[in-house]
Amino acid sequence: MGVQTGRGDDQQPLMMGDGFVRQHDQMETQQPSAPKGDSILSGGHDVIRTGTVLSAVAHIIAAVIGAGVLSLAWSTAQLGWIAGPVALLCFAVVTYISVSLLSQCYMSPTGHRNPTYMDAVRFNLGRKHRWMCGLLQYVSMYGTCIAYVITTSTSMRAIEKSNCYHKNGHEANCGSTGIGTNVFMMIFGIAQIFASQIPDFHNMAWLSIVAALMSFGYASIGLGLGFATVIENREIKGSITGISTHTAAQKIWLSFQALADISFAYPYTLIVLEIQDTLKSPPPEHQTMNKASLAAILITTFFYTCCGCFGYAAFGNDTPGNLLTGFGFYDPYWLVDLANACIILHLIGGYQIYCQPIYAFAEKWFSERFPQSQVLMKPHALKLPFLPVFRLSLFRLCFRTAYVASTTGIAMLFPYFNQVLGVLGAVTFWPLAIYFPVEMYVVQNKIGAWTRKWVFLEIFSMICLCVSIVGLVGSIEGLITEKLS
Repeated sequence: MGVQTGRGDDQQPLMMGDGFVRQHDQMETQQPSAPKGDSILSGGHDVIRTGTVLSAVAHIIAAVIGAGVLSLAWSTAQLGWIAGPVALLCFAVVTYISVSLLSQCYMSPTGHRNPTYMDAVRFNLGRKHRWMCGLLQYVSMYGTCIAYVITTSTSMRAIEKSNCYHKNGHEANCGSTGIGTNVFMMIFGIAQIFASQIPDFHNMAWLSIVAALMSFGYASIGLGLGFATVIENREIKGSITGISTHTAAQKIWLSFQALADISFAYPYTLIVLEIQDTLKSPPPEHQTMNKASLAAILITTFFYTCCGCFGYAAFGNDTPGNLLTGFGFYDPYWLVDLANACIILHLIGGYQIYCQPIYAFAEKWFSERFPQSQVLMKPHALKLPFLPVFRLSLFRLCFRTAYVASTTGIAMLFPYFNQVLGVLGAVTFWPLAIYFPVEMYVVQNKIGAWTRKWVFLEIFSMICLCVSIVGLVGSIEGLITEKLS
């Protein structure tokens, strides 16, 4: 399986957005200077890298902790008290190995920098792998946008139900009253149509900061409520084998789906090299990145394990698929409402983080393919009340609106939180988090076939592939079952 190709072509990477992490730690100036930290001349600019272990840890945690944490209690409940925590720890180890391999692909032996994931794939594996990687990235981003529509509408509905239960009591029939989830999806879609007119990443730093703060907020509330419920119950619920099912096959499907949900929550390989490109040197960037990754994964694993285990300990066989919207928690209702409001604000920003690179690629491709289409591409100044003037083209308006409409429509057809997260995690985990990092490492370090290290890496890759396959099968089965039920 080792790829034997060398340096790829010199075309531009498929990913057009620089990413939201680089802007925090890089500064550009027209004149070369003597900066504090590492600098190189790039494209006529002196790019100053001032990032440290601390800044890298902050970027990783902000990017990793997101909607996936809400499904971990359910995943732990399916696997039980032994397999659940073990699975969380195993995915943490796999993530660290993957990131360690990838971080060494940032700087080639000849001194060539690969500041993005796509750059590294193109440089080490060539054009075909670059396009395959790009396709998987965009599928992952598109699917994540669909998951965010589902999660946001569920949180909006949860706030409505929480207020209903507070007003009418916990036994009230609040599940069939009020505004339907589809209406909330359309409201979120309309909001995203307006938010999508933000031109690019460089104009949305504030949105990323708000999204990161909100993710910490709701994850911490979920953890705190789970811990408080365990103390209130004065018992640890659950069992060694997890939730009981009517048939063995059903148990297997749910366990596979739980693994896929966990695989969605952990990996962050797509942003590793962008974060690494912000780090000053010496010491070598990959050493700093490995230290940051180890610290961030330890913190994230502790946080994930606490959320998963306390959620399962609090609710046992009744553990909801989404810890904050499944109504294991009723009181304090204002805190549940606050947590869901944090989810909504986080995913409004998170949706843009995932869709802006697709927008940038589509608009660049169209402008290069149809350079004479001035009617569609010519920007027009637009001034809205209380907002600065921004430039809008007809193509941008139409494409971005259609994109948001498509993700909203698919979410309305398949509004199943755990199953959608499972499919996304299973589809992208092996190729993006395992296969490409392993193959790039093999090529860059000229590891010969059938050597001890090559065999270890290929076995590691094949085991992860098997996990992805069973996770995908279980999630698709769950998606079909939910749709037909």
